[in-house]
Amino acid sequence: MHIAEGFLPPLHAAVWTAVSLPLVIISAHRVNRLMQDQPQIKLLLAASGAFAFVLSALKLPSVTGSCSHATGTGLGAILFGPSVMALLGTIVLLFQALLLAHGGLTTLGANVFSMAIVGPWVAYGILRGTQGLNAPLAMSVFLAAMLGDMATYTVTAGQLALAFPDPASGILGSFIKFMGVFAPTQLPLAVIEGLLTVVIVNLLRQYSQDELRDLQAFPRWLAAEAR
Repeated sequence: MHIAEGFLPPLHAAVWTAVSLPLVIISAHRVNRLMQDQPQIKLLLAASGAFAFVLSALKLPSVTGSCSHATGTGLGAILFGPSVMALLGTIVLLFQALLLAHGGLTTLGANVFSMAIVGPWVAYGILRGTQGLNAPLAMSVFLAAMLGDMATYTVTAGQLALAFPDPASGILGSFIKFMGVFAPTQLPLAVIEGLLTVVIVNLLRQYSQDELRDLQAFPRWLAAEAR
């Protein structure tokens, strides 16, 4: 992640695009309604997208055809819910493909699915699950951002394994190999992303209480904490 331009076989690239496109369209409607209902949170929404852009642009080579980096999508999922991040993540990935040669257009659907769809939904699930267990807020945010990041790379490893199964051990063997290559660089990056997200959420709770109280979609508990 990001999978490079032209790296996936055409059929695989087309399938991932077909899977991701409906979810991005739904996300666009969600973002449009959110901005109409709450225009005052546009700046916070843009900042969440910018956070994902900056973090995911800082890449480290990991394996041929791919790279490792933080994703930054956990913050947006925490503030607005995971459906919003499908559109924001697509915009981030599109600009990176066009301006930074980071990822690609043919692999955009696959990269959107892993980073902008699966990652935020995992982060959302972890956040809600840990809050349901009355975990401290900082721990919930850290685990959500960290595991959302790792989920992105797990999906990417699966995408690559499906496209390039190992001749001897098949898809499972290829998946294990890709995960083994990703892990040394991605695990510390995921931890760093989790810690950074905690810092930013704490700063927002300290200095942007009005904006957090305006978030009607998600999370009401975060706005309540900020009062």
